[in-house]
Amino acid sequence: MQNLGRVLIIAGSDSGGGAGIQADIKTVTALGGYAATAITAVTVQNTLGVTGVHPIPLDVVGAQARAVLSDIGADAIKTGMLGDAAIVELVARLLDEAAVPVVIDPVMVAKGGASLLAADAVAAVRDLLIPRATLLTPNAPEAEALTGLAVATTDDLRRAGEALLRAGAKAVLMKGGHVPGERVVDILMTAQGDTAFEGERIESRHTHGTGCTLASACAVGLAQGLPLVAAVARAWDYVHEAMLRAPGLGAGHGPLDHAWPLRGRA
Repeated sequence: MQNLGRVLIIAGSDSGGGAGIQADIKTVTALGGYAATAITAVTVQNTLGVTGVHPIPLDVVGAQARAVLSDIGADAIKTGMLGDAAIVELVARLLDEAAVPVVIDPVMVAKGGASLLAADAVAAVRDLLIPRATLLTPNAPEAEALTGLAVATTDDLRRAGEALLRAGAKAVLMKGGHVPGERVVDILMTAQGDTAFEGERIESRHTHGTGCTLASACAVGLAQGLPLVAAVARAWDYVHEAMLRAPGLGAGHGPLDHAWPLRGRA
């Protein structure tokens, strides 16, 4: 019998339900896992953008995570929006206490352009979280911020990924959605080699939460005991289908259909 897969998600809440904690919980559940949370911030947002960010007190974030870890436990941890350097430092301590696989999604900017990570926190992510990452899942702008390298092509993705591996990440999933081209190429990079995931670009405005969703899908796979490549491959297919089935909600960057596996394939 497949392990249920307990995932502790440390991230921000999205009132619109398309990204953040809400997307994470939906994803983990749809893929058969169990989601628990430590909420770092409450955001006021919908498909048109973020209009407010309200951080949760640091001690409350830590208390949420430790309450989960001391009772329910976790087979993997996924991090999303962390906000500032103090939260990043706390999360590094929590990761050391938990000692389970960790998927780090270095969330910096919302789909609508709102900043979700303070400038001083980027260095903290680089110094404290990258070395603790079982899997790091940056998009091109995040990779640029973390490495200082320009990322405009697939070759640039590989160069930035190599730099992030040198910085201590055990594996890096370099996401190519921001790289121009008719096809999207994501590259899973480890010290043992690379695996490319490639597909036709889906022309849609309903892409809100794709990064959160992909990282959580990877995390639940690892929590369930899947090998890294298999976990990422299942996650990639899940997100691709969720984008194709997007329900068309909202007037801006709409959400995916996270629950599509529960409805079966058409």
